[in-house]
Amino acid sequence: MIMNRRKFSTALLAGAAASLASTNSMAAPAIARPQKTRNIVFVHGLFADGSCWSEVISRLQPKGLNITSVQNPLTTLPESIAAAERVLARQDGPTVLVGHSFGGMVVT
Repeated sequence: MIMNRRKFSTALLAGAAASLASTNSMAAPAIARPQKTRNIVFVHGLFADGSCWSEVISRLQPKGLNITSVQNPLTTLPESIAAAERVLARQDGPTVLVGHSFGGMVVT
């Protein structure tokens, strides 16, 4: 069966509409509102230290956010991950974890 662009678009839109209709009716009602994230943890990359985030931190703290910068040992990946995990363990509530360069590997 050969399908032209118009038939394909119609079928695609019909499928999307059917999918949206079925998921809306199956959605569970929200029980509680999610907590707002107030904590941000930064993980620096190679050839840097925790102070490289200082300008970002100074802009976010006045907004009432709890900001922490991990002091990465940069010795091995497992030791850097352990340093980030220690900082995360001290956070109270939902936390956004941000990594740059090597810090991205640590975060992942």
